Amino acid sequence: MIASIPNIYAVTVNWNKPDDTCECLQSLLDIEGYSTTIVVVDNGSTDGSAEIISKRFPQINLLKQTTNLGFSRGYNVGIRYALSCGADYVFMINNDVWVDRDVLNYLFQYMSSDTGAVCPLIFYASSPDVVWSAGAIANPLTLEVKDKFANHPWAPRIATTFLERDFVTGCGLLLSSKALLGIGLFDEHFYLYYEDMDFCFRLRKAGWRLRVVPGAKMWHKVSRSSGGSGSLIERYWMARSSIRFFRKHATWWQVPFIFFWRSGSALLTTYRLARTKRWLSIKAYWNGLKDGLLEGFQKS
Repeated sequence: MIASIPNIYAVTVNWNKPDDTCECLQSLLDIEGYSTTIVVVDNGSTDGSAEIISKRFPQINLLKQTTNLGFSRGYNVGIRYALSCGADYVFMINNDVWVDRDVLNYLFQYMSSDTGAVCPLIFYASSPDVVWSAGAIANPLTLEVKDKFANHPWAPRIATTFLERDFVTGCGLLLSSKALLGIGLFDEHFYLYYEDMDFCFRLRKAGWRLRVVPGAKMWHKVSRSSGGSGSLIERYWMARSSIRFFRKHATWWQVPFIFFWRSGSALLTTYRLARTKRWLSIKAYWNGLKDGLLEGFQKS
């Protein structure tokens, strides 16, 4: 629980999605209980997004980039700006979400001195009562994370306070500046996907707690910037970034377990895409795995 009034910066990244971003910004402006300074990093948009956003929301801080920096680098631009302005906390949030008015009231109830990040309970925008993410617990053998509440309607009796987690999604995170300064920002080698898992694993290894607060609610449109789940971009970068993540965090004794688990996962992913005749997505997925492996060999 935070006693004094914190200096909070909300950071989001836009890439050619001004309508989604404006909806997100309006929900941030409607938050009750805490005042936030809003930062939008425009990630090299080519559709006039920056002008649309700045015209509609002149009070926000717009950091316009000339190229698409990807997730990690884009958010790091905004986070660095927030920290340079003296932010105590950074509320990083995807631009394809909207939040409940009381989201920060709930999150700050469980932001203790040993907590690095707290996350809202996140629902599908298309199914507002169905959970998209409630955080996850990591398997100690395979490093896979499992969210047992995902894709199910939320039952309030399950948890009324908070859930301790090994992983909380970067879709919406309230981050302590002390944690950010302690472990560093997002690893910019992750262009898209797995950067939040890497970040959470680094937080946990440094001793910080991660929490999901069910009272804090958010709704997510899911993979809008990458073209949706199963798209070529989503499949390619999900595959490639997974190789980088496991190479970075696996110990020698975990490698056999990860290899067999991920091999089965790759075959299952291929089968699911084949059932819907998404042949180009299959090609993109296997190209991502190949490029991830080649990247590892080049660094070794």
